[in-house]
Amino acid sequence: MGAVSISERFLQFVWQHQLLQGELHTTDGTPLTIIKPGLLNRDAGPDFSNAKIRIGNVLWVGNVELHVRASDWKAHGHSGDENYSNIILHVVYTHDYDVVMGDGKRVATVEISSAIPAAMVSQFEEMAGREDGEVACSRQLLELPPLLLRSVSDRLLVERMERKVRDIDRLLQDSIGDWESVCYWMVARYFGGKTNAYAFEMLAKFSPLKTIAKIKDNPFRVEALLMGQSGLLDASFKDDYPTRLKKEYQYLQHAYRLTPMKGYLWKFFRLRPTSFPTLRISQLAALITGTSHFFARMVEIGDVAELKKLFRVSASEYWETHYRFDIATETHSVIIGDSFIDILIINAWAPLLFEYGVRHAREDLCDRAFSLLHQMKAEDNYVVRMWKRMGLIVEDAAYSQSLVQLYNEHCMLDDCLSCPIGYHVLKSKCE
Repeated sequence: MGAVSISERFLQFVWQHQLLQGELHTTDGTPLTIIKPGLLNRDAGPDFSNAKIRIGNVLWVGNVELHVRASDWKAHGHSGDENYSNIILHVVYTHDYDVVMGDGKRVATVEISSAIPAAMVSQFEEMAGREDGEVACSRQLLELPPLLLRSVSDRLLVERMERKVRDIDRLLQDSIGDWESVCYWMVARYFGGKTNAYAFEMLAKFSPLKTIAKIKDNPFRVEALLMGQSGLLDASFKDDYPTRLKKEYQYLQHAYRLTPMKGYLWKFFRLRPTSFPTLRISQLAALITGTSHFFARMVEIGDVAELKKLFRVSASEYWETHYRFDIATETHSVIIGDSFIDILIINAWAPLLFEYGVRHAREDLCDRAFSLLHQMKAEDNYVVRMWKRMGLIVEDAAYSQSLVQLYNEHCMLDDCLSCPIGYHVLKSKCE
């Protein structure tokens, strides 16, 4: 693995977290003391604002700009840019150029290459130069204190929950604050998995609860409504069951002025038959039919085993010998399995409960959302299996969710410098 050049982002990381060692002097030999590094700016303009430094006996407050080479000031077009006219300090890895402002005044500059621990530079180069698909800190991860990993995982779990809450906030706006509808839409979304999530959410929105409530005492009619609204009944069938569904839907469509989706939105390719949308729609119909006021009922339940009972429903009898219309198969189970129920609780229900608790100042519900994840076994997906191969012991769904967040939001984005694990790995090289 060849060496990787120092990046400006790395210098920002070092400056922001004050990881410089030894006494600092400007390039003209004046002592420099950093009182406050300032606030990191992710937008256009100087890298840090409101920094407070002492150069000699003079206290300065203002903006700080960082570059790998001092000559990058000119290369980046800062000369003559008014946004950089009030820089109090130019921080560079290599000093190869003196920045002079329009009034002839030289900008104070500090070269920090010798103030950054060599071990940290080496660690950064190793992390930045990893092979594709490799977690940058995989060699150092198990060396971190277990208490630190647990603390970081708790923070990542909150981040993961907050990311999912953004979907809930969007749905709350769409429903004008109707939590029952939001719960229905959110659960439906995860019935589709990654492949059909959008289509299932659309199906739920095309099939309002207020309409379903009028026919809820008849499971066949509920399934006919959902199948018809999905657009999957827009065909000719040889089997009696889909033919009857289509006939029933045509009546419901006329009675309730329903507009169906387009059937081509559904994807079957490369899905396991147990995840085919036809089977999942029938299971969703059974779930809706089986429990009135689904959201309110679940809010009352604090036990995982009891919660799972609500989700353990079965598709209609036709699907015991079919995964698609008119294509017979050997007999198979159509009851929603434990692993799929876990997915629904982890990804749909726990975030819903958490956000409901936040919005209604119910700390007990927020705590219960996290408690549910701690009670459930870890997920079995590609990301979690990867962490396990690296030697991590993933005890529960709370930990697996935090590791998914770590991988998706940091590892996959090569974002080691804003990652809590990356920070501790690099900071350890200063000790």
